[in-house]
Amino acid sequence: MPSRSPRRSARTPLPTAAEPPPGLFPAREDLVRLLAVISIAAAAAAACSVLNRRPEPFCDSPQSPDDYADDSCQPCPLNGRCVHGELECVQGFKRQGKACIEDGLLSQTANKISELLQLRICNQHARALCGQPAEILFQEHDVSNAIDELLSKIPAGLTEDGIQLVKTRVLESSRGFFNTTFTSNKVKVFKCPELVVELHMPLACRVRQWISRNTISVATFCILFAALLWILWIIYRRRALSNRAEQIYEQVCEILEDNALNAKIDNSNCEPWVVTSWLRDHLLVPRERKNAFLWKKVEELILEDSRIDQYPKVIKGESKVVYEWQASGSLSAKIKKVQGARVKSRTGGGAIKFAEEMGACLGEEREQGSCDLTREERSKAKLTCSD
Repeated sequence: MPSRSPRRSARTPLPTAAEPPPGLFPAREDLVRLLAVISIAAAAAAACSVLNRRPEPFCDSPQSPDDYADDSCQPCPLNGRCVHGELECVQGFKRQGKACIEDGLLSQTANKISELLQLRICNQHARALCGQPAEILFQEHDVSNAIDELLSKIPAGLTEDGIQLVKTRVLESSRGFFNTTFTSNKVKVFKCPELVVELHMPLACRVRQWISRNTISVATFCILFAALLWILWIIYRRRALSNRAEQIYEQVCEILEDNALNAKIDNSNCEPWVVTSWLRDHLLVPRERKNAFLWKKVEELILEDSRIDQYPKVIKGESKVVYEWQASGSLSAKIKKVQGARVKSRTGGGAIKFAEEMGACLGEEREQGSCDLTREERSKAKLTCSD
């Protein structure tokens, strides 16, 4: 038998899909370049669209809010004037985007006008309370006229729109500051607050009103103060008169003492007494002679002094009252000598020197009647005797 060759089982390959030929799709680098070109083109198209697009115009300024009926324009902002789609801000405002904001000129002007208006109305009220002819109540048109007058005096350089805005603000500020009331005719009026009026009143006027409100208290205080001043004046006057009387009394004692010593020395013809009226006219100035209390006080001091004797004496046919020094020797000189001796003893002389001084003074007094009668005292005594 012929040999059977082994059966070959050969498998034929399945047909595969057709592969695209190389170079059909672009490379990666080409894709990147393509995307860049597309992006640039899109940006350029957007920029051209924005640049070529006209902004939405503003609606012309309406006469009333209901006039905004067109949706193709945007409403004109507050404090702005829109004409033919263009926005123009009124004076005192500046444009910022699609709105008008204030630049500060109107506020400054309005505040200044408000202060001047308050000052004018409150000063008028204060003058009326002080009894001067002035008004207290102001109607709204009076306030408006005052604002116009103040605006005309301030060179703010405002336009008609700016003036109207300032006037509106000042009126609003006035309604909040002033007190409002109604007259008998039901008319609304403004008046300055009472507390503010008192600040605008002059000091003299405030003092007068305070006195009128406290008349009893002020009168009582004035009476008590006047009484106190009178008492103090009396005390001062009496003390001054007492001091002057003591001074005159000392002068009287010195004159009488010197006159008595001079009468005993050298057989002098000088009398030891002195007439009271002569002594008074010699020591008192003409103005003091009218004050009877002064010499009366001197006479009281003289009567209390035991060294002075007072008695009547007929002189040239008239009865006079005279003073005479009754103490022997010069008592004042003795006192001065003793005081000087004490000072010397304290400074180093000791008790021995003090005793010697006292003994010398007493011995000299027995011989001459005075231990310190100087030339000046002798001349004074002679002058007294000659008088």
